[in-house]
Amino acid sequence: MEAFYTLQGEGQHSGRAAYFIRLGGCEVGCHWCDVKESWDASVHPKYSINAIIDGALKFPGRLAVITGGEPLMYNLNELTGALQEAGFQTNIETSGVYPFTGRWDWVCFSPKKFKIPHSDIYRNANELKAIIYNKSDFGFAEEHAALVSNDCTLLLQPEWSKQDLMLPLIIDYIKGNPKWKMSLQTHKFMNIP
Repeated sequence: MEAFYTLQGEGQHSGRAAYFIRLGGCEVGCHWCDVKESWDASVHPKYSINAIIDGALKFPGRLAVITGGEPLMYNLNELTGALQEAGFQTNIETSGVYPFTGRWDWVCFSPKKFKIPHSDIYRNANELKAIIYNKSDFGFAEEHAALVSNDCTLLLQPEWSKQDLMLPLIIDYIKGNPKWKMSLQTHKFMNIP
C-alpha cells in the first residue's frame, strides 16, 4: 500500500527510526482501525521485492517494519530474507490470524476480537500488544498473555479515540499487574506518520 521513513511510534521499539512497509489487504475488520484504506488489497499497486529494498536503502535507518492491513496474508519469507540480506532488522506488526511466515528479528502480536489468531503466532511473539477499547479488553489481554512465552513483552495500549477514558484504567491495571507495560501511540502525539 505504501512505504515511508519515520519513527516507530508504539510498542517495544518506540522512538526508533524505521522504514515502514505497509501491505494492502486485511480481513480482520476492526471498527477502530486507523488505516481502513488498507483493507482492499486490489486497489493498491504491486511492487517487486527489489523495488521495496531499493526504497528502504534510500534512508539511513536499518529497521524495517512490515505492517498492514494484515501482513501475514502473504508469504513473507522472500521479502524478509531480502531485507535481512540488505542489512535490515525485520519487525512485524500482526494480528496473527494467518499462518506464520517470514524471517523476523521482532514479532509484535496484536490480537483482535474480530478474528481468532492462528495458533503458531503464540510461540513466535516477542511482544503482545493488547489494544484497550473497553473494560472487557483487559480479560481478553490476559487470555492471550497466558498463551505466549514467559519472555514475551506484555503491552497494554489505549485505543486512540478512547484514550482519555481508558488511559487511567490502564495505569491502574498495570500498577496492580506489573507484568504489563504501557504502550502509547506516540507518533499521533508527534503528528507524524
